[in-house]
Amino acid sequence: MNDKISCLINHLQHIGIPVTNISVSEAFYKNLGFKNVMRSAFTEDGATGTCIMMKNKDVIIELYQLPAPGLLEISSRKDGHIDHITFDVDDIDVAFAALKDASFHIMENEPVFLSFWERGCRYFNILGPDGERLEFNQIL
Repeated sequence: MNDKISCLINHLQHIGIPVTNISVSEAFYKNLGFKNVMRSAFTEDGATGTCIMMKNKDVIIELYQLPAPGLLEISSRKDGHIDHITFDVDDIDVAFAALKDASFHIMENEPVFLSFWERGCRYFNILGPDGERLEFNQIL
């Protein structure tokens, strides 16, 4: 165990799930007691998608609908699909440096800014041994 890295993670921040119809998924999660606490557009390959964060107590689920070209892959799946698991960190730059120094496979060249939440957030992803994405995220 790497104590330098394990102390960076505060808690599970959210789980990201791609969906084919953001409105249908939002209604489904509302029926489970979740409420929409954030909505934002994002750009993927030059087109606009939609992301919402659904929260129930301390559990946050990110639902996102890719722009039309990306929907075919998701809609052809028979089982559900969890895209990534996200860990909350206090300082994204410290976390990035620590994981880079520890030779983890980091997917981005540097932390990425998104205009999510009130003041935005910064994140980066690492790949696990089976290709799973683990995101490290700091809400600003």
